[in-house]
Amino acid sequence: MSDEHSRPGGGRGDILAELEAEVAHELEEQRPPAGGPAYQVAAALVTLAVGVLGAVLAYGYGLGSLRRPGPGLWPFVISTAIIALSVVLLVVGRRLTDSEQFSRASVLPLVGLVTFVGFAFLLPVIGFEIPALLLSIVWLRFLGGESWRSTIAVSVGTVAAFYALFLYGLGIPLPHLF
Repeated sequence: MSDEHSRPGGGRGDILAELEAEVAHELEEQRPPAGGPAYQVAAALVTLAVGVLGAVLAYGYGLGSLRRPGPGLWPFVISTAIIALSVVLLVVGRRLTDSEQFSRASVLPLVGLVTFVGFAFLLPVIGFEIPALLLSIVWLRFLGGESWRSTIAVSVGTVAAFYALFLYGLGIPLPHLF
């Protein structure tokens, strides 16, 4: 046995550091090329538009009050947070250097947004259950690359959890198909 292995904990830190450096190097090689400040500004403007659109749509659903929240209150809060973070990115983003150039993977958030808008339009027409299940399946299987087993298990569990949370936990009525 070498001295490295005979010391308590000896060599483990070195091996762990080597593995971390190797993984970091591999991840660095797989990253898309770095973008510039224009990419930061473009991303900030896109998310700002999404936040403003979300806030307008949420306001249309009705905000209610904190004691009796309307269906648009929490989407409005989230949209407001998106707007605030987008403005921060717009202001400081020109100095940041961690942006990436747009690639095929950059389309995935757009697909996610389009499917979420589809969910919002289907919700009042056919209820919560089917659009929520379809949205979850699309996001997990096709955007996230999960296996069918985990996609179905997580989708059904998520829809059931949100159903129970909104209907029974928060007392917020959801449109039902049945």
